[in-house]
Amino acid sequence: MEDHKICSIILPENDFSDEYTFYKNGKIERVRLEEGEKKERIGKEQISTRNKDRLIRLCPENDKEKVMLVLDYP
Repeated sequence: MEDHKICSIILPENDFSDEYTFYKNGKIERVRLEEGEKKERIGKEQISTRNKDRLIRLCPENDKEKVMLVLDYP
């Protein structure tokens, strides 16, 4: 089964950035850009409330509702 990508969002931090990619099936991939683009699959519970807030703010408007569902965001 093919994963249907919703969008990717880069979340900048002080010395590095993480890129989060969200999929319609609920899968989330995080790429730690400071670590040579280390890709890992993570669960929504591994993302802090602060980072969820930031991701939603940075999310493209037309994808916001879908990403909120994946994150189980209030």
